[in-house]
Amino acid sequence: MANSIYDRQFDVIVAGGGVSGCAAAVAAARCGADVLVVEQGGYLGGTLTSCGVGPMMTFHAGEKQVIRGFMQEVVDALVNRGYSPGHVPDTKQYTDTVTPFNAEGLKLVLDELLTSAGATLLFHSFIGAVNREGDRLTGLTVCNKDGLNSIKAKVIIDATGDGDIAAWAGAVMTRGRPEDGAAQPMTMKMKYCNVNTKVLKAHVLMNLEDFPQMREHADLLRRDIPMDLEGFSGEVAQAKAAGELEMARENILMFATDREGEYILNTTRIIEHDATSAASLSDAELVGRRQCDQLDRFMRKYVPGFKNALLEFTGPSVGVRGSRQLVGRYTLTAADILACRRFDSVIAHSGYPIDIHNPKGEGTTSTFLNERGSYYDIPLEVMICEEIANLVVTGRCCSATFEAQASLRLSPSAGAMGQAAGVAAAQAASKGGDVSGVDVAAVQAALREQGAYLEVR
Repeated sequence: MANSIYDRQFDVIVAGGGVSGCAAAVAAARCGADVLVVEQGGYLGGTLTSCGVGPMMTFHAGEKQVIRGFMQEVVDALVNRGYSPGHVPDTKQYTDTVTPFNAEGLKLVLDELLTSAGATLLFHSFIGAVNREGDRLTGLTVCNKDGLNSIKAKVIIDATGDGDIAAWAGAVMTRGRPEDGAAQPMTMKMKYCNVNTKVLKAHVLMNLEDFPQMREHADLLRRDIPMDLEGFSGEVAQAKAAGELEMARENILMFATDREGEYILNTTRIIEHDATSAASLSDAELVGRRQCDQLDRFMRKYVPGFKNALLEFTGPSVGVRGSRQLVGRYTLTAADILACRRFDSVIAHSGYPIDIHNPKGEGTTSTFLNERGSYYDIPLEVMICEEIANLVVTGRCCSATFEAQASLRLSPSAGAMGQAAGVAAAQAASKGGDVSGVDVAAVQAALREQGAYLEVR
């Protein structure tokens, strides 16, 4: 098997097996392309499986579901297998819906979707270099149990999250916010089971004045649905004053999974670290685990329902919100998002707000679209650059400003972009590999045939 992979020329290589890469691989394979996915871990799913991220949020804008296609196929498979309740109301109403899921189930579902589509999977493989001739990539150099080898393709999809392929190939990139290059903080997730949800909910309902995000939506807390929760700011301040917590965050943010009594904490805050530096990323893991240790003691002491909770895991890897961004043929801006700008080259939609965690400390700034139920377009040009003819860049490292990336970085949006990247790459591979020459209308038509929701003007 190993030799055949290195001897072949694939139509499309997808670098990265997160949801954006998975969507790209399946979409390209369904268009008839011979696809190889290279993933550094031993399973697919990216941050949803390797970083403990959950739930997926959001597929909706108001009552309208604006992200469908491959991502909805994933949700349907999870629901059918008992791994997710599907789309449920966000009890905080920060977004309209969230989609809790079982991470182990997601691994299986993605395995099955990719292999049934005919994609080849290469796990435990790091990409160490790009092979470029002129304005094209001929392939990538991978490092794994076979040593160092080259893999070849007509088109490369960068789904690494950090834009590694694009950066190494010489594409123009930005990093962080323009004034100082600072990226949003990283987070080491924590997952608990055996949480007493009845006690936790009762405390919130009896103390709604302490939970401003929940106060107007208390009726949702009384429903039998997974609970999202943000609060305990007074307790956090007390613990900080006592020297019990050192993290630069002002409250506790947690989300229920598909299982009763199981919660993910999205609370640690690792500031001033660089996800594109091996040394800095290594230190972020150390800082994250130290914060998790403090937070674990905090939860048991201050948060009702957590006294007998079991900490299932931290991580397993630190979660990254942002690092490099491609400078593509078009750069999506906050103004585009807030004005719900429409593009003739639209390939996906999103209704998620601009969600910026302070790169330097406490505080999270959220800017919502002007009207509830609004959504914006993501154009194809944010995934295509001028420098490399046969490269498509998908996911959170696409061409967007710091503020715009803070909206489209979420998993459903990344997956929708990935599906478009896969279609575009397959079409380009069938015609010589130049992605800038793909027929946008043909890409849009193929996306619709694959079940994607797309409003084409």
